Amino acid sequence: MNISKLIYYCRAGFEADMAAELDSHFAQVSLYGYSQLKAKQGFVSFNLYSPFIFESDGRGKFPVKFDELMFARQQLACIGNLTFESNKDRVGDILTFLNDLNINVPFGDVFCEHPETENGKDMAKFCKKFSVPLRQALRKHKRLSVKPNNGLSYLHLFFESSESCEVCLSFPKNRSNDYLGITRLKFPSEAPSRSTLKLEEAILKLLPRNSHKEILVKGMTAVDLGACPGGWTYQLVKRGIKVEAVDNGEIADSLMQTGLVTHFAHDGFNYQPQEGHVDWLVCDMIEKPDRVAALMTSWLVTRKTTSSIFNLKLPMQKRYAVVKHELDTMIKELNEKQIDFHMRAKHLYHDRDEITVAVVTGGHLI
Repeated sequence: MNISKLIYYCRAGFEADMAAELDSHFAQVSLYGYSQLKAKQGFVSFNLYSPFIFESDGRGKFPVKFDELMFARQQLACIGNLTFESNKDRVGDILTFLNDLNINVPFGDVFCEHPETENGKDMAKFCKKFSVPLRQALRKHKRLSVKPNNGLSYLHLFFESSESCEVCLSFPKNRSNDYLGITRLKFPSEAPSRSTLKLEEAILKLLPRNSHKEILVKGMTAVDLGACPGGWTYQLVKRGIKVEAVDNGEIADSLMQTGLVTHFAHDGFNYQPQEGHVDWLVCDMIEKPDRVAALMTSWLVTRKTTSSIFNLKLPMQKRYAVVKHELDTMIKELNEKQIDFHMRAKHLYHDRDEITVAVVTGGHLI
């Protein structure tokens, strides 16, 4: 199967950053093309000058690793555009399209999707309603597994209107398994702020697969820089982790009453852990990205912390270039100290103008 077009979902307003990142990553693997985008459309199409060959069952080497992309919520390989002959039999048109492409392997799941924008919401009801008969037909023709199977390729139908769609595939271990690439979380009523969802999503999305329950465990220690009122501290405390909460503001009484939190009214840039070392350092301070990145690097290379999750606030311009520079600098310093580490950075759903970064060292690497 020849793939010459890819579609990447992103947060509306960050299309130019997504395109800049794609240019960089594809150039690294000597594949060249151009991006098509509109401001606030919520996705970017990347068109390759020369297609690459990929099997529909996901076998082969995909040129770009989804986990290495910061601004992408989803990575899709487009296998064609389908304009429906009749609005009365869209399902039949899709089945015919798949038959003509000679795709004989079953899909692990199917998603009818739309841009995650205000305009895209007009398609949400259509996609939800249309997915029901489509699933039934795909299963009837043995093109869809009985239960969702993330070990198989997924079929994605990307609708900007009900008249046509982009027919796409996503591949195992190189995509988000979530609808629209979005991890939707329920805000816990006992948490002191909605920022708690940022850290929860980071734990689920950025830590090494299937190991977050092993590397964030009861009895560990942590420092939370810029903790007030305690949204991030809450995520640590609920896992039984003892936290040094550092902030000149107040920490929620409910957290202090757990007996797991000690509050230090201190400048986060000068604070030192009470026992000289903690298992985790988390940080959501509103500071320039170079200052935060340098601070996180210092804690890691001097072994004051084993691992860290932190936010880098995005500038108004050249957001990808600025963040990439800071992360490249971190990587260089960690390598110079011969520290084995796993780093992931992502513009998460619950982020706004920041990138969340996780750096895990020690024996819990992918």
